[in-house]
Amino acid sequence: MESIRGHGSIENSLHWVRDVTFDEDRSQIRTGSAPRVFATMRNLVISLLQLNGVKSIASGLRNLSWNAELALELIGA
Repeated sequence: MESIRGHGSIENSLHWVRDVTFDEDRSQIRTGSAPRVFATMRNLVISLLQLNGVKSIASGLRNLSWNAELALELIGA
């Protein structure tokens, strides 16, 4: 039962980050597989930032937007 609750809190926190940081609930991407693709990409970015020790996703995204080399390093390019 504890693992189910833990999964729920992860899902809720991930949704909150996607909604607040990426404003996902207002997205107008609605057709075909595009909504799922964009959600997957957002999850990937969040995971990459967290795996690299970034505590604030919004701050991490700002840093990446200012530094293309850092973004490439993050994906191992």
